[in-house]
Amino acid sequence: MRITVFHAALYAALACTSISAAYAGFGNGNGNGNGNVGVGNGNGNGNMNSGIGNGNGNGNGNWGGFSGNANGNANSGLANGNGNGNGNYGLGNGNYNGNANTGTLNGNANGNGAPDANGNIGYGNGGTGNIGAYNGRGNSSSTSGNNNIGALNGNNNGGMFNGNGNIGSFNGNGNGNP
Repeated sequence: MRITVFHAALYAALACTSISAAYAGFGNGNGNGNGNVGVGNGNGNGNMNSGIGNGNGNGNGNWGGFSGNANGNANSGLANGNGNGNGNYGLGNGNYNGNANTGTLNGNANGNGAPDANGNIGYGNGGTGNIGAYNGRGNSSSTSGNNNIGALNGNNNGGMFNGNGNIGSFNGNGNGNP
């Protein structure tokens, strides 16, 4: 069979589809590399993840040089490689954490500065017990926006008991408002 331009284009499209499928999923690679000050901070985080809720909230809020790099990459499964390499001060901190995990809830919350008074780990978290970045902010009740893993979970909820225990990104926001 003669290979035509059509066949070549079809094979190339199929190859691209299979490659992109290897990194498919939902809620992966969000909220990485934010709020860093200095030189060479927060690079190469949250790449090549597949599954649900992997590689979120890494490499944020570092001050100094060469901190919070290459975290939360190449994970597959559920809620792996989140909240690593955040909140470090100085030089060469919080690098190469939470990579190449398979399964559930592996490689989270490594290589971070001290957690805040409410037991949050990462950058820009409110509430209690959140891991990652920008979780549990802007809630009207202390019972909302707690124990989330990833990025941008459990924010701007009204009422009580909203936006808790989410894994991934962009979950449990804007509930219970008038």
